[in-house]
Amino acid sequence: MLLAIDVGNTRIKVAVFEKHTLLFQDVFVKEEARKKIENIFKNFSEITESVFSSVGKIENDVLELLQKSSRLNVISSETNFPFENKYATPKTLGVDRMVLASGATLLYPNQNRLIIDAGTCITYDFVTAEDVYLGGAISPGFRLRYEALHNYTAKLPLLTLEQPEHFIGNSTDSSIHSGVVNGIINEIEGFINRYREQYQVLTVILTGGDAEFLAKNIKNTIFANSNFLLESLEAIHHYTIDND
Repeated sequence: MLLAIDVGNTRIKVAVFEKHTLLFQDVFVKEEARKKIENIFKNFSEITESVFSSVGKIENDVLELLQKSSRLNVISSETNFPFENKYATPKTLGVDRMVLASGATLLYPNQNRLIIDAGTCITYDFVTAEDVYLGGAISPGFRLRYEALHNYTAKLPLLTLEQPEHFIGNSTDSSIHSGVVNGIINEIEGFINRYREQYQVLTVILTGGDAEFLAKNIKNTIFANSNFLLESLEAIHHYTIDND
């Protein structure tokens, strides 16, 4: 069995795989990490390997626990990835984006792929059918947009994600919801359409914490999979083991 751990900006996502089958998954805050991971090892005693990637900070005792309890594979910018990286500043490319690009390369072979990760930030990553990573884009996600409207104005309230009832907001709250939600939807649709203008055959993978919400609102054909990062971690783990 394999334990996959992704440390994000605000939360930690984990999953247990057996022969490419997802058996268990969980999401928790960093303060719960050691206790949660200890319980996973207790409940899944057959775990022998773990794969880890991080864009945020994690306590050393958590890494020590993983090293003590399994064969740990840390995915970093130095990992052997299954694509050619054409990013102009590869050392600054987030490991989460490289993991997603790897998953798209390995799980959707021989096709142009656009991976959209809707979390704290919305990231866009593009890998050609020839397995060349070209880059993408980064923009604020839902929470950051709601917080920016509240923090950088004198009177706008802090709201949380909510489906607008109407496109035209007739109150401050409904106007904020319409602006944030419809702004992101139109942004994503616009990005997809621009990519399809240049790459007519395009596979679009939507993932991240807000993927389920967005999938209901996007008209373009997409593959929505909120677990794609964890599945990509599992895929890149086996790729690195086989190509070490």
